[in-house]
Amino acid sequence: MQTGEAVTIVHGDEELLARTRHLFATATEIACAANSLGMWAVTHVADDLDALARERRGQVRVRKVFRPGVLLDPVAARGVARTREHHGAQIRITTDELNETILFDRRVAILAGDVRAGRRSYSVVTQPETVQGVTSLFEAVWRAATDVDVYDARIAEIRLLAPRVLDLLGQGVKDEAAARTLGLGVRTYRRRVAELMDALGAESRFQAGVRARELGLV
Repeated sequence: MQTGEAVTIVHGDEELLARTRHLFATATEIACAANSLGMWAVTHVADDLDALARERRGQVRVRKVFRPGVLLDPVAARGVARTREHHGAQIRITTDELNETILFDRRVAILAGDVRAGRRSYSVVTQPETVQGVTSLFEAVWRAATDVDVYDARIAEIRLLAPRVLDLLGQGVKDEAAARTLGLGVRTYRRRVAELMDALGAESRFQAGVRARELGLV
């Protein structure tokens, strides 16, 4: 552990939980932004916090913002549903880039850092002006994000097609041949590819493939 003025650097999920569990146990408002469901969910940590969340359901306001990729993977999508059930959480989806963050009562911020030697570092921030700045960024993303049910309905069809589309893209199959394989018109296929890229927050087909691999979709 390294400590600076109003900022504490911790290494690994066990240390993070040890230093912040009391915040999960006492906060009345928790806000979380994550690119994927697994960001803050290492198994033994998640089990502990899920049990605590069930105990405190109704006592704490929980808001979570995720990237669309969590709805493309059926396993992750079920995890989102469990998060809402256990935490009573409000969940929204954004295609914007996220600073992966947890906020407690607008007083403490946890910022995710890099992974080194298999362990992620985290900055636990209590400096009021910095926490206020992080809170403002979260609120801006939250306001622009889409309710999870609305977004889920929007991408229901592309979720079914996603594995096959990603496989065809990975093979470099031309659009015309890929469309025939899926029984789609070329325009429809290209529209589905564009929707998939949007859901993955990707600006190119190559980037879509990279992000799909990161999410375990291919």
